[in-house]
Amino acid sequence: MSKEWFILQFKSNSHHLAAKNLNRQGFETFLPLHDTTSRRLSRFINTSKPLFPGYMFIRFDRAESEWHKINNTYGVSRLITFNSILKSIPTIFVDHLMKRYDLSGKLLPIQKLKKGDQVTVLKGPFANFIATVEKYEADQRIWILMDLMGRKTKIQTPSDTLTLSD
Repeated sequence: MSKEWFILQFKSNSHHLAAKNLNRQGFETFLPLHDTTSRRLSRFINTSKPLFPGYMFIRFDRAESEWHKINNTYGVSRLITFNSILKSIPTIFVDHLMKRYDLSGKLLPIQKLKKGDQVTVLKGPFANFIATVEKYEADQRIWILMDLMGRKTKIQTPSDTLTLSD
């Protein structure tokens, strides 16, 4: 058998601890992160949070590894099972997801945007707003049109603050 991807639930705020301990035991982990902006008092705070809160991916060979020790690892809550049976998830799903992230699990910036693309703002005071690309400049700056209070407003932003909307 070969290595497969599985879903693991980690304990609250223990994703770094769980990943470190699992990697130390020889398991491959993937924890996709995304940057979020929150407002505290009068300041905006940027933080990285798991894309799937409470969950990460782990890869191992069921036949070759001692995967039963995963549930006893510090920071880990449990491996996800279906009707008490350990089920893998499609490798192609995780592979496609990994292509959008760098080695540290951070979302890579969008390479090519064109006029008319729908994007979501990731950082700053307009975080989570949806906008339309108006113009893409050579220095990675993008002009977007955003609907603010019933009016179309043109805003300039770096490309690493945007992601394509589905």
